[in-house]
Amino acid sequence: MNVQEQPIHIAGDGFDMLGILTLPAPGMPMRRIGVVVVVGGAQYRVGSHRQFVRLARRLAAAGHPVLRFDLPGMGDSPGEPVPFENTAPHVAAAVEAMLRAAPVRHAVLWGLCDGASASLLYMQATQDPRMTGLALLNPWVRSEAGLARARVKHYYRQRLLEPDFWRKLASGGVGLAALRGAWNNLRAMRHTVAPSLSFQERMAHAWQAFEGKTLLILSERDLTAQEFVEYTATQPAWSHALQRPGVSRHDIAGADHTFSQPAWQLQVEDLTLAWLGAMA
Repeated sequence: MNVQEQPIHIAGDGFDMLGILTLPAPGMPMRRIGVVVVVGGAQYRVGSHRQFVRLARRLAAAGHPVLRFDLPGMGDSPGEPVPFENTAPHVAAAVEAMLRAAPVRHAVLWGLCDGASASLLYMQATQDPRMTGLALLNPWVRSEAGLARARVKHYYRQRLLEPDFWRKLASGGVGLAALRGAWNNLRAMRHTVAPSLSFQERMAHAWQAFEGKTLLILSERDLTAQEFVEYTATQPAWSHALQRPGVSRHDIAGADHTFSQPAWQLQVEDLTLAWLGAMA
């Protein structure tokens, strides 16, 4: 693609990180919005199936500068790994680095899984006015009760409709173990612990307060995405969150958690580009 890439040093209070800034090729027009990719999970800036590399190059070819970076303890960044709940200072340093290095004044955060959660937690901590949008893919809201609820609804309910399940149950096979598992999950659904302010509640506060545009992309075949839908539908702090003005939701049929197939990745890129274009 017609882009240029350069390493970038990102310094913060007590940490150093390495990023890669992807820019349009010299002479190509530059859009006014940059993108900071917030990596989630035990990953580094390349992403599963090189997804973040492909995304950055596609967006940069369309004129958007993109920064993807390694959090401490991952990839080429030194230090100890940081829980996603505590990455607001690191996201802040990455945003500052991108806005200094690229001729743009506004940016969006793009995150998958707990990278999406970290993006919301950054906004809850900073209310950064330079952020015009959040692109959130399969956000992580996992709790014991939430996971149990998603399993009961999306796994055990489906199993009860399968003839093979009843044949195994009648023959003393794994069907009985599945019923025990369903019962244990039903019990877990009833068990809730109320922390002073959970990360899920902090995410909800950020979602409700954010005045920019939100792109929500969910995978059809992903338990994390199903948990998010269930959680937002049942928790008061998330009441009507997905119906708020400025929220654009897209479900990708058949996709898994990391959009491992090229066709799914292409859909993600197309949706992201169209969303960015609508804000230009």
